[in-house]
Amino acid sequence: MKLLLFGAPGVGKGTQAKLLADYYSIPHFSTGDMLRAAVAAQTYLGVQAKQHMDGGRLVPDELMIAMIRDALVGPTAKTGFILDGFPRTVPQAETLTVIFHDIGASVFTVVNIDVDPELIIKRLSSRLMCPNDGKIFSSELMDVRQNGPCPACGTPLIQRVDDRPETVRERLEVYNAKTAPVLTFYEKLGVVVTVDGNDTVDAVNLNIRNKLRALKR
Repeated sequence: MKLLLFGAPGVGKGTQAKLLADYYSIPHFSTGDMLRAAVAAQTYLGVQAKQHMDGGRLVPDELMIAMIRDALVGPTAKTGFILDGFPRTVPQAETLTVIFHDIGASVFTVVNIDVDPELIIKRLSSRLMCPNDGKIFSSELMDVRQNGPCPACGTPLIQRVDDRPETVRERLEVYNAKTAPVLTFYEKLGVVVTVDGNDTVDAVNLNIRNKLRALKR
């Protein structure tokens, strides 16, 4: 089972990746987590990445690709993997496909989670963060409010700039311009399954597993 989780910001890729990783007993590789871990461990790639980050620059594609390749050829990925957060551009997708071929992972599936943009905006703009420990809470699902107490520690909750409605709309515009074409690239390869992500977390997860089961891969 080799999966790429794909979709706009706020569709639930990280949540579904964790659930699928537990269900299939395969590792979940989030590019953000990999980057932070490499920097913290001061690996060769992590040191190089930190130099770019400290200089206010984006981590170059070649470094991210190298980190991903190292993870995918590691012992934990022998039985499969879930990759979340990459690729974000067509050139990245082209390079990743070559890597998959080189490491014997040429049979893979892209799970595209499709959610109505207005629902994405509603979901993300309802998120509140505890500045004390970084925990995220949803005002839709819990009795919390901005500047209200954190349920865990009582610290006043804040809304991150990234989660403000106007910022979310800008993020979706960037996604449509730069990342959405990646889906077309994978559709041409015939490796995409699209699921309706507008439902509950559990319903979406079941839908994904049913579609993967139907592929018989």
